[in-house]
Amino acid sequence: MHDGCSGAHESGKQIVDKIRMMGFNSSPLEAVLEIFCSNCDNNFQMEHMESTCPTCGMVYGVTPCHSNSAQFVKAAGVNY
Repeated sequence: MHDGCSGAHESGKQIVDKIRMMGFNSSPLEAVLEIFCSNCDNNFQMEHMESTCPTCGMVYGVTPCHSNSAQFVKAAGVNY
């Protein structure tokens, strides 16, 4: 089931489900990422593999292999 760093995830829900299943969702990122929330147009700092926009509750996720860049962060849904 583990695809290493080659795993392709089509949606933010797939990413969040995977990191929750693997227990990485509460793991801190090596460097804080600045995220522009696609739901409420506010910026926030993402500090963990799974983070929530403090303004609107949109949940974002990123896999450990891609956690060094905000371009790989995907939205999963509000209160997902």
